Amino acid sequence: MNSSSDANQSGSPPFCLLGSVGYSRSLDTCVLEVVIILFLTVLIIAGNLVVIFVFHCAPLLHHHTTSHFIQTMAYADLLVGVSCLVPSLSLLHYLRGLNEELTCKAFGYMVSVLKSVSMASLACISVDRYIAITRPLSYATLVTPCRLRVCIVLIWVYSALIFLPSFFGWGKPGYHGDIFQWCADSWKTNPGFSTFIAALLYAPAALTVCFTYGSIFRICRQHTREITQRHARFSSQAEGDKGERGERCEGCPDKRYAMVLFRITSVFYVLWMPYILYFLLESAGLYHHKVASFLTTWLAISNSFCNCLIYSLSNSVFRKGLGRLFSPLFPSCLGCMEAKKAPVPIGPRANTQCQV
Repeated sequence: MNSSSDANQSGSPPFCLLGSVGYSRSLDTCVLEVVIILFLTVLIIAGNLVVIFVFHCAPLLHHHTTSHFIQTMAYADLLVGVSCLVPSLSLLHYLRGLNEELTCKAFGYMVSVLKSVSMASLACISVDRYIAITRPLSYATLVTPCRLRVCIVLIWVYSALIFLPSFFGWGKPGYHGDIFQWCADSWKTNPGFSTFIAALLYAPAALTVCFTYGSIFRICRQHTREITQRHARFSSQAEGDKGERGERCEGCPDKRYAMVLFRITSVFYVLWMPYILYFLLESAGLYHHKVASFLTTWLAISNSFCNCLIYSLSNSVFRKGLGRLFSPLFPSCLGCMEAKKAPVPIGPRANTQCQV
């Protein structure tokens, strides 16, 4: 902390992970890093607040038990956005009085725990959908509200404990705190701790997701094939169409919902895979670069905003809840949309204007 303050007093630029490219001498700060982090912070906080409020405004979203895990992810991602204010304020020189070592350790640990909660929640969501499709008759007795609450508590406790050894000098949980110079230069990764995290968190979560969704889509293909074969045996085309529609529509909602959850999981791992690969390579001493560390870390953190975007594009019930949430702000637009969807009244005095 003293070395960085002395450097600032001597006129040299402060520590910037992206180097002197993003440094502004007039503002005395790393402008590029501040813009990226503040932009992601605003998106993450706003997006997850929308998800949380929409879940409270749309009771139909509570039809699936996975809504509990999705809300857990939303709260964890919201806390990620709030915690990202710490490096932003530090780059803007508002946290000069705090201990740099303790601040970067606390921030790195907190973000690692919160993202672990999201990863574990995605694995639990995939297991929940697997049970719902493979054991539909006993699902209600296997997945109870009490067991859901216990599972969510265990996710938070497990995530907090698995990264705790880093505070006792065994390795580094991630590069989220490398905005602080002490974290980037003095807090080193440890191959043993990185293997420990990969073996107890990354690998089990990824394998669980791959197995469950692979089984789900294999079952869906099998059901579709059986329906097609059964339809081919029907002598009457009308009777066959009727039977096919009835059987397909029975599994349509679960299949569509599984696809939405699969998109969320896929985007999560696509954005996190560069970070996980860099974490393992850097821990093994094979590759180290500060710019790569910054870009992969904040690419992974940007996933905290993606859930809101995926839901709004994929889930019609979520879009309806979103419209209900913003109806006080845009009453005229929503009134016009409802008027277009409503049937035209029959009568001599039918009013075609939008009533607000």
